[in-house]
Amino acid sequence: MIVEEEIEKDIKTILIVDDEPPIRDILVYNLEKEGYKTIEASDGVTAVNIALEQSPDLILLDIMLPKLDGLSVCKRIKNSLNVPILMLTAKDGEIDKILGLELGADDYITKPFSVRELVARVKANLRKVEAVSSNKVVEQPSEEKKKESKIVVGDLELDLDKFEVKVRGEVIDLTLREFEVLKFLASQPEQVITRETLLEKVWGYEYYGDIRTVDVTVRRIREKIEQDTSIPKILITKRGVGYYIASK
Repeated sequence: MIVEEEIEKDIKTILIVDDEPPIRDILVYNLEKEGYKTIEASDGVTAVNIALEQSPDLILLDIMLPKLDGLSVCKRIKNSLNVPILMLTAKDGEIDKILGLELGADDYITKPFSVRELVARVKANLRKVEAVSSNKVVEQPSEEKKKESKIVVGDLELDLDKFEVKVRGEVIDLTLREFEVLKFLASQPEQVITRETLLEKVWGYEYYGDIRTVDVTVRRIREKIEQDTSIPKILITKRGVGYYIASK
């Protein structure tokens, strides 16, 4: 009985939000085949209510929804829950992708989508959350460990235990994805990192996704940590290559 309860706890729950039953059916079938538990919503209002009541481990969220659009749903949920949201957007919906990321979505995939790719992205986003959870320190760390758990580069300070970022001593509110991008860059200051490498190492993809995802995330980070985003002093662009953290 105890073993069964432990197994039940390990099963991840995914909320599927789409107003088209055939799409929900395809997603439910394939995700349950992978061992996930699924719950469904066909409109935005229901999606928000279910998310806040049941706290799923990940949300697949369509943009075009009745009652409340996907972007508004994303914003409302992210105001209350730190849950990965993977948005489903129209093939030509570039503005939707960007807005979704601006509102806190962790990822997006365009319709029509490959089920194999979607499942891969679901796994990647869940792995990232699990990795963060497993890194949390339960016991009181020693002074040596405290030093190891911090990254300080110029005016930038990252506390890896608290998932906290300070710039010139002021705490900056970042999403988990933004924190992970900054952490990866700050751990190797002055080293230019390509967008493709960030997609692979931070987003966890085993393939190259849309590098626009990286650009939008970097822009959001800059808006929070830079005094003047037009002349960044901390997170620098190496034109045509990628990004790096300045050490001075």
